[in-house]
Amino acid sequence: MALTTQALDAITAVVGPRWVRLAPAQLDVYASDGLPTRFSRPGAVVLPGSREELIGVVRVLAHHEIPFVPRGAGTGLSGGGVGDADEIVLVCTRLNRILAIDAPNRRAVVEPGVVNVRLSEAARPYGLHYAPDPSSQSACTIGGNVAENAGGPHCLKYGTTTSHVLELEVVLPDGRPVTLGSACGEPWGPDLVGLFVGSEGMFGIATRITVRLLPLPRAVRTLLADFSSIRAAGEAVSAIIAAGFVPAALEMMDRNCIRVVEASIYAAGYPVHAAAVLIVEVDGPDEDAVAAESAGIEQLVRARGAGSVRVAVDEAERARLWQGRKKAFGALGRLNADLLVQDAVVPRSALPDVLERIGTIAAEHGLEVSNVFHAGDGNLHPNLTFDRRQPGDLARVERASEAIMRVCIDAGGTITGEHGVGSDKLRYMSLVFDADTLGAMRAVRRVFDPLERANPGKVVPVHQCSEWRGQWRARRGAAA
Repeated sequence: MALTTQALDAITAVVGPRWVRLAPAQLDVYASDGLPTRFSRPGAVVLPGSREELIGVVRVLAHHEIPFVPRGAGTGLSGGGVGDADEIVLVCTRLNRILAIDAPNRRAVVEPGVVNVRLSEAARPYGLHYAPDPSSQSACTIGGNVAENAGGPHCLKYGTTTSHVLELEVVLPDGRPVTLGSACGEPWGPDLVGLFVGSEGMFGIATRITVRLLPLPRAVRTLLADFSSIRAAGEAVSAIIAAGFVPAALEMMDRNCIRVVEASIYAAGYPVHAAAVLIVEVDGPDEDAVAAESAGIEQLVRARGAGSVRVAVDEAERARLWQGRKKAFGALGRLNADLLVQDAVVPRSALPDVLERIGTIAAEHGLEVSNVFHAGDGNLHPNLTFDRRQPGDLARVERASEAIMRVCIDAGGTITGEHGVGSDKLRYMSLVFDADTLGAMRAVRRVFDPLERANPGKVVPVHQCSEWRGQWRARRGAAA
């Protein structure tokens, strides 16, 4: 249904006129997220300031059957937090309170707008931290992390967001608040928390999130190894895991990325002559065990062709090495007006061949690619720089992206590791899933949202589902 004056008046009565955005200039702020290839101005933007206001707004939208798009800080990279002209974007950044830190039970309860890094800062005095650490953790929100099942460099050892969420209070698209899971973990029945985490806003909006906190590691060592070829670095990654090591983090950056970072304010002292570097972090409760593991990894990467291996001597140097890695995407903005951060996963053993093929694809399309990614779990992030104002640039990026997706799938991988499908990867879903599987996904969605009003047009390509195809054939037969 249309965004009527009656509906907008009812929403304004819930949140107040200050928190309803209608002017074109205001809407443009929310017309894209971190994906530079989609720009869509929503019909309105609403910023509720409390759980009660959020529930109230969702109930108004349900009454008027208005579709809506949940949104956090807008750092997503798949176009998932963007709405169309007949949709309302619900921004949760004002729901930003840490409601409780239960140190004895290593738990915290937060609202969805809490910025990721703030939670670890608040837990640090208790000797605890929140393990998922996306590169955007200084800006992204816990609610957005839940929607996307966000990862980060340390998910190799500690797992993605789904491994750390215990309980969710969510408001369903019809306005009903329900609780999934339990603060002590799922005691019985289906894992509804696991189902909700990563659902990209299609099932509802988390209003309160109970997460697991972990003890801060007592010992940490961070290594930087440089290589004369990307292939050698990729083979070293496989060798580390094959040897039985599970580092806390195992990241790779290629020459393009290294040089851009070193020319920026985020310079970390990476060797600019290297074709690739690995950042390897080992942590644990015991200094001797960490020292032994890091020594074993150092010996292994040297045997695999590392030119040098540098070990951070103190916390300041360790932070500097990580700053270069986590701010690499910002540094890449120096190359051109726009940056598309792609996301796919391949088996670790396929890394050398896939990385070489990605370089070839970029060259074939006249594009520059820079790679910085979670090498330990094969989660690639090829970064394509371009200028969408230039005729043909956007089309070349789209063609290159599809070619990269196909290469990753052919290597035994898939189309996303942590950035989600959103609207960007809809066209690739049928490359991985058949019509019956897509239909099953849609059926699960409709359990939570029968009218499919929550984040419509995202994740599941409805026109490729077996159910839709059957209806279309029936309609075509009736017309005949």
